[in-house]
Amino acid sequence: MRSLNRLGTRPASLPLAADDIVEFHAARLLLLTLLCGVSGRIEGLTKMAKLDFFSRYPEFFEAAAQTQAKPVPSHEPSAAVESAMVRHHYGPWDKRYYHVLAHLEAKQLIKITKVKKTYVIALTEIGKERAQRIAEKPSFQPLAARMREIKKVFGLRTGSSLKNMIYNMFDSEVSRRPLGEIIEK
Repeated sequence: MRSLNRLGTRPASLPLAADDIVEFHAARLLLLTLLCGVSGRIEGLTKMAKLDFFSRYPEFFEAAAQTQAKPVPSHEPSAAVESAMVRHHYGPWDKRYYHVLAHLEAKQLIKITKVKKTYVIALTEIGKERAQRIAEKPSFQPLAARMREIKKVFGLRTGSSLKNMIYNMFDSEVSRRPLGEIIEK
């Protein structure tokens, strides 16, 4: 992964995917913390990763949301996965989280604290401001709308309960997949 400010060192002839850009992932996690968190914070890396899983895999979110008592508006069907995740010990995970969270913390956009065994990811004031600006950009509107729906349906659940639900509902796609293998629908 590279930062946008380091792309000048890359040959112009090489292809570049948004998935390879730190700021792409950072923007998504800022939005996630703002829109799916409570008062701009998410309690637990597991909860953050599972909410992020649903934001990145719209088909899995819609399938899981249908099992809940809360209705979810249907969106245009899309087989596109925004950015792939892998199966980890605690469900869907992205090995880049630590790198991206460190980037956000270094930029003073989030603050990470440990309360007992739980890491709490909280937006700073400047992080809230930047996340709000991202949420208002037309290019992020579909993602922001999906995240608002994710919060309505799963925002009150714990990370462990989301992990267990994902393992139970998506057995062949997630649970039976070997550790470290990319999750596909």
